[in-house]
Amino acid sequence: MSVKINELQIENVKRIKAVKLEPTANGLTIVGGRNNQGKTSVLDSIAWALGGDRFKPSQANREGSVVQPYLKITLSNGIIVERTGKNSSLKVIDSNGNKGGQQLLNEFIESFALNLPKFLQATANEKANILLQIIGVGDKLTELELAENEKYNQRHTIGQIAQQKKKYAEEMVHYDGVPSEPVSASELIQQQQEILFTNAQNQKKREHLKELREKKVALETALAQVNSDLEIAELSAKDLVDRSTAELEENIEQIDKLNIKIRSNLDKERAEETAHDFQTQYDTLTNELEQIRADKKSLLDNADLPLPELSVVNGEITYKGMKWDNMSGSEQLRVATAIIRKLNPECGFVLVDKLEQMDNETLREFAQWLESEDLQVIATRVGTGDECSIIIEDGYSISRNDETSNSIKPSFQKGVF
Repeated sequence: MSVKINELQIENVKRIKAVKLEPTANGLTIVGGRNNQGKTSVLDSIAWALGGDRFKPSQANREGSVVQPYLKITLSNGIIVERTGKNSSLKVIDSNGNKGGQQLLNEFIESFALNLPKFLQATANEKANILLQIIGVGDKLTELELAENEKYNQRHTIGQIAQQKKKYAEEMVHYDGVPSEPVSASELIQQQQEILFTNAQNQKKREHLKELREKKVALETALAQVNSDLEIAELSAKDLVDRSTAELEENIEQIDKLNIKIRSNLDKERAEETAHDFQTQYDTLTNELEQIRADKKSLLDNADLPLPELSVVNGEITYKGMKWDNMSGSEQLRVATAIIRKLNPECGFVLVDKLEQMDNETLREFAQWLESEDLQVIATRVGTGDECSIIIEDGYSISRNDETSNSIKPSFQKGVF
């Protein structure tokens, strides 16, 4: 069973003259009153009595009082805590009558329960770290978040390069109707040389024909032989055709321009392939990043969280999908109270100052939730309405029916205002 406050008595602390209070065991006990009457002094006194000198107010003695502060708190586990005398000496007696000290109280008192503003004023990251350490996944989640950030940065860089490569490839010129590989000039030159050689041979045959014709005139005596040779030469020369080298010469002149186009096309293909490779890397990193995020979600989904729909996203607490600064004041109080309860389950109470931000309906819902959680909250609120369990006026706890009384028992009923 968690430890609750059964009864408290306070005298001459800050604005308090004399207050006696028996908080409801489960749910919400509200200390009401106007401003500057001593409501917050009640919470400060409880924190001092149970938390030790680190919670002692800088001006603990009530102004104008010659009597030293007196604090007495009876806890549900039978321990009685007293602070009395000039030095506010601590006296702790357990249910068996044995004496103890602050160390005994520290075993079941959670410091955040005595100082809720310390948690509320912590940074978003500090709140998240407290929650993660409570549920025992802080180290693993930190490891996953580091991996997530590293993978995200890596993917971001690859994505930028992929976009640059893609844009570069798209801006490159592509030439249609050109070979897929650069053309070799030596092959064209070889073809040209073969044609020139053939033409040279043709020229020799023509010269030979001319010589034979001249011999015909000079050598009448050898006419028969010459005629025979002439017929042969005429037959040989009759079907000869000279080929033009003009096209090859033009191709040789244009080969550099052609190869520029071919290389441009090849460069574009390589650029497109590079862009595709980087896009593939980006897609792979995206899948890995999504897996890491899925692992994070699974880790938190399977954790023993203080509240349903409570989680940690990117190093910040979220509740019902909202970050801390987007939560209402009442939601922040519920989350903070639940986390503090989880910090030390043996501490069954939390002190909450300034509940003005909650209307009566929200107060009722908060009280019902506290009862369901077997949790005791002692809170202050400016006002004297029926929602208040006790009214502080001029340093005294008073009854609505008897304003001269110095102590009352709470009129607050569980879940009812």
